[in-house]
Formats: sequence, structure tokens, C-alpha cells
Amino acid sequence: MVSRCGLCCRGGNFFSLVFLRWTIAIPIVIYFSLFFVNYSKRMPLKSLESLEDAVKNTGEALQLQSISFDDEPRSSSTVATSSGGRVKNSKKKYKHLGIDQRDEKLIEEVEKLENLQEPKDLLTEIFQRADTDDNQLLDIRELAKWIHAKIKEHVNRAMTDNIGLFTAIDNNPRNGEVSWDEYHAHFLKTHGFSEEYINSHNKRHPELSRTLKESIMRDRARWAEAARNDPERLALDEFLAFTHPESSHRALLQMVEDLFEKFDRDGDEQLTEDEFAGLPSDGVGLDLGDDHEKPIPGSDDRRKEFKHLIDKNKDGRADRVELLMYIDPRNPRHAIQEAQQLIALSDANEDGNLSLPEILNKIDLFLGSKMVDTEKSFHDEFR
Repeated sequence: MVSRCGLCCRGGNFFSLVFLRWTIAIPIVIYFSLFFVNYSKRMPLKSLESLEDAVKNTGEALQLQSISFDDEPRSSSTVATSSGGRVKNSKKKYKHLGIDQRDEKLIEEVEKLENLQEPKDLLTEIFQRADTDDNQLLDIRELAKWIHAKIKEHVNRAMTDNIGLFTAIDNNPRNGEVSWDEYHAHFLKTHGFSEEYINSHNKRHPELSRTLKESIMRDRARWAEAARNDPERLALDEFLAFTHPESSHRALLQMVEDLFEKFDRDGDEQLTEDEFAGLPSDGVGLDLGDDHEKPIPGSDDRRKEFKHLIDKNKDGRADRVELLMYIDPRNPRHAIQEAQQLIALSDANEDGNLSLPEILNKIDLFLGSKMVDTEKSFHDEFR
């Protein structure tokens, strides 16, 4: 009897311990599952259209003929480099991006190129890697291929780095939100100011340079745009809209809403071809003027874009999903149009290709483009 009671007691203790463990583990699992689902919903949409399909459709819209994207940008084995030792260090930054081996190698190359000091060396290296057919010319296919890879690398890096930066700044207190004071302290620290100054400085910053003051003012303005719930605090998705609006689902959705507000003349929650033709020709969401009744130069090109690139179901109207896919930076049409613009501005002999001397003759143009400095180019557009 005693042994049976002892067995029952031990059995009861065992089941109690198992129950206690599950009561602790289940809430933790549920919390992280909900966090993952919630954050995933805020990630930018993946472009549904492949680069090859986009080239075909954009070629029809913009009269680009016989373009294919079968070749990959070159690896380091085909071009001599002057800073190979920096590649291994850069690789560690991107090991959690979940990209395939080809893109990982390209990121290594891009990171190494950006570490080069001389702009001419940088552009020469990029030219050699993008010139996959070894004819010493970049056609629109090769240039767009390179730019598209750079855009994808930037967007993936922005989303990954955003989580780490948000966690690092959210420390006073650590509550799942970043306050303006927390961000401002981080800003001052990254610019070399001491803890003593950060904790007791004059908020007017009389000792700061004009450049830093202007930077703080721009940050404050972008902060106000990103903050949807509390003007003094940003949640994780709002913080991504603040630091990298081009990578933020929330920011892209807001751009779509702005388009409807300004150009949906009949208020039916869809854009027609006529309404879309009234958009500015230099970019969606970048210069939404109030005078949409005034004729817009290039409206014929807009109509072609609408038919071939936006209206996927061919019903003559664009809903929010179609517009969101259209303005997603990872949509290949952005790379193709950037390549087309660079060629139009730099092709001195008008042969439809770019030689290295033609690129070096427009060195500032290319250094500020998505071909080289993708992040700065995006942020200049969105700011």
C-alpha cells in the first residue's frame, strides 16, 4: 500500500512538473509566433513578376526590343581586384538574409566595390562586372540586370538591419517602441558626442554645425510622417518607414493612398487609364502636384505603362494591389527605367550602349545613381 501511494505521489509530481513546463512554454511559443506573423504582414510585397517578364513587358511599353537577362553579373574570379581582403568581412552582415548563393556572391562583390576609394576605380570595376559579354559596352539588359540586383540587396539589407537597429535604440526603457528621445540620443552618439552632452544638452543645439542641425530637422519631419499612432514613439514597422521608406510596406501603402486621393477623380477606389495618364512622368509618389488637370508631358508613355505593367487582369482599371506591385522597388521595371534614363543622359554617340569613357564623363551622375549608391538614390527620392 505504501509503495502504491508512493508511486501515485511520484506520478502526480511528474504530471504536475510536465504541466508546469507546458504552462511556461506555450505562452512563449504563442508570443513569438504572433510576433513573427505580425511583422511578416508588414514586410514589403515581393514582386510577383520575374525580371525576364518585366523586361518583356517594359520593352513593349517603352519600346525596348530583344532584351533578355540570362547572364549573371561577373564574379571576382573574372576581374582583378585591389581590395579582396574586405570581402570576407562583408559576408557576415548578410548571412541571415535567406538569399541564394548567386545573390550572396554578388553582394560580396558590391560591398567590396563600395569600399574602393577612387570613384573612377569603382565605376571601372562595376562596368567590368556588368559587361557580361566582354564587348566593352553596357547595353540596357546588362545595366538593368546590375541595378536590379543592387535594389534587391538594398531592400533585403534594410529590412534585416532595421530589427537590429530598433532593438539597440529601444533601451530607455525597453518597451517595444522607440521614442524620439531614444533615437535622438542614438543620433548624437553616432556623431561622436559624449554621454554627458547627450544627457544634459540644450535642445536648441547652439554648438552644433548647420549641417547637423539640418539633418536633425529632416529626421524630425520624416519621423512625423512615419508616426501613425503616437507622434513621439514609433513601433517596429513605423521605424522601418522612418529609416527606409522604400522598404516599408506601410510607407508603400501610404503612397498608394496618396495616389488615389489625388488622381481618383470619380472616387470609385480604382484608377483608370485616363486617370493614371495624369500622373507625373518622373516617378510615382515623388512629385504628386495639386494641379492634376494640367496636361502632363509623356502621358502616352504612361498609358503604355498602364496597359503593359499595371493592369494585370486587363480590365482597364488598377486597384490597390496592382498599384502596390507597380511601386514596389523590387519590381524589375524600376531597374529597367533607371537603366534607360542613364543611357539617355550619357550615350554621347547615340548607339544605345554605354562605354566606360561615356560613364566616366558623367561620373557624378553614375555615383549618385542606383547603379552605385542605391540607398542614397532611394532616400533622395523619398525625402
